[in-house]
Amino acid sequence: MEEHYKNISNSKPIILDGKNLTISDLYSIAYNNQPVSLADDSKSKIIFCRKMVEDKIKEGEIVYGINTGIGEFSETVLDDSQIEDFQKYLIYNHSAGIGEPAPIEYVRAAMASRVNVHSNGNSGCRLEITQTIIDMLNKGVTPYVCQKGSVGACGDLAPMAQIALVLLGEGKAYYKGELMDGGKAMNLADIPIPGLKARDGLAVINGSNLLTSMSGLFIYKLRNLLKHAEIAASMCLDALKANLRPYDHRLHEVRGFSGSIKSASAIRKMMQDGDLATGKLKTKVQDAYSLRSTPQVIGAVHDAEVFCSKQVKIELNGVGDNPIFLPDENIQISGANFQGTPVSLPMDMLGAALTMVCVISERRLNRLNNPALSEGLPAFLTKGAGMFSGLMLSQYTADMQIVEQRILSTPASIQSIPAAADQEDFVSMGMNTAIKNFQILDNAYGIIGIELMAAAQALDFRGHQYGKGVKIAKDTIRKHVEHLDEDRPLYDDHNKMKNLVQSNEILEEVENCIGDIH
Repeated sequence: MEEHYKNISNSKPIILDGKNLTISDLYSIAYNNQPVSLADDSKSKIIFCRKMVEDKIKEGEIVYGINTGIGEFSETVLDDSQIEDFQKYLIYNHSAGIGEPAPIEYVRAAMASRVNVHSNGNSGCRLEITQTIIDMLNKGVTPYVCQKGSVGACGDLAPMAQIALVLLGEGKAYYKGELMDGGKAMNLADIPIPGLKARDGLAVINGSNLLTSMSGLFIYKLRNLLKHAEIAASMCLDALKANLRPYDHRLHEVRGFSGSIKSASAIRKMMQDGDLATGKLKTKVQDAYSLRSTPQVIGAVHDAEVFCSKQVKIELNGVGDNPIFLPDENIQISGANFQGTPVSLPMDMLGAALTMVCVISERRLNRLNNPALSEGLPAFLTKGAGMFSGLMLSQYTADMQIVEQRILSTPASIQSIPAAADQEDFVSMGMNTAIKNFQILDNAYGIIGIELMAAAQALDFRGHQYGKGVKIAKDTIRKHVEHLDEDRPLYDDHNKMKNLVQSNEILEEVENCIGDIH
């Protein structure tokens, strides 16, 4: 682990300026440990804003969260002796999460996105706070954060508070692969503990940074998953000798949905040079919907992803604090920019959209298995039907996961439960959205993996020339999972296929051969 961090220290840092943080940047910071730095202009903005905050404290002006309580206690005014201790107790009482820790990658993404918010110069914290979080990212100190506890309004308070604990030298943190006391991790990494002065604590926890960052990471992974869905669909089309006329670019262009155009193009590229694409095989006049409407279905998800990416990018680069400070005008404005609904609502849609991709995947799998629908393939893709059951049970496994996905596709954004004596009487529940979307994604890896495995099995029974991309995908699968000649326990094959989709190996091999399918 130590050598790993030595290697990344020489990487070009991503500059956080409050304007240009992308989902790809976020993924690089979270998963590749890409270092970060603060834009010089942002340093000046943070210092300027902090001076305004300190001036208002000196003048005795009442400012929410600095010299008042929070939530239902917002009308309670604190005296000068309480202001600094209040930030400490604010972090203590908000460190109220529960359950398993969030993956380190999620926490790193949340820390980076919080720094990016500070970079706008509207949060009011000391520069030391922002710089300390940057040092933690670059030196590999990651706070231990319970994933559950945020209601996605007034910020992801519970998880972000556990990050703030480490700024006090408390809580727990991972360092060089070991979980230890937060203060010890900071000392070993040679990072000074800044403590929390007026406003600092609230400036760390205020904003929907964890749910937004998790949503960004989900979108990044979804993009590759959709390519796998198109690869799997292409293999099924080849195995089922489907009519490729429904994939003609003119058909999709005349309707006009960019996602549909994109998906049809990807599948045509996969089928290139195959006997189906060159018209050497006889096909039906019209196939079932699960074969001919795949571009419209996956394309709708592409379109949804574009909208969700826009919302997430706005939030990653926006200011979700309460209050926000406008130092050029010497004012602060209290409001509800912390409200996670602008992210949670579209992300609920995207989770359901991914479930839809898996539903149509299972229908193609069904056609491969069902001898009445498979254009001459053996029942359940086995030559020994009766003695052997082939891939019959693979479909059961896919079906079970789809039902779980459907349950998880119930929107969280409509599930508000009032809190804080009804002062916080509508919340986004966006953390529930973020968590369940990753559960939907985890099932999707398994479902698409099973479709890919079944398609490879089906193609083994065909003698025609497959599409160029289809052949590469099949050959890659065969490096990991053998043809099912006689029945064997399939759980190992299923898990291999799931891991293969997660690793992107099939996609990389295909795109190394035919180029980016999009």
